[in-house]
Amino acid sequence: MAENRKKGSFNTGFVFGKKNYTFMFIGLAVIALGFILMSGGGSEDPNEFNDAIYNFQRIRLAPALVLIGFGIEVYAILLNPHKK
Repeated sequence: MAENRKKGSFNTGFVFGKKNYTFMFIGLAVIALGFILMSGGGSEDPNEFNDAIYNFQRIRLAPALVLIGFGIEVYAILLNPHKK
């Protein structure tokens, strides 16, 4: 291993490029939006049930956004920054 250091075969550059980080931040924003849409909206009285927990936003939209965000993250990791 010491021989490899002397020959200069190590690359000191970053693994990810600017495009990778851009997609990572977009993916994180989509995931955060999904979790924000999933949260909140409780009842003030604990003895009273609120049907708003079963609306479209919490059951369908928010989990779909979280999964799309994770898909964007996987794409950002697998994206080759050195390919033209």
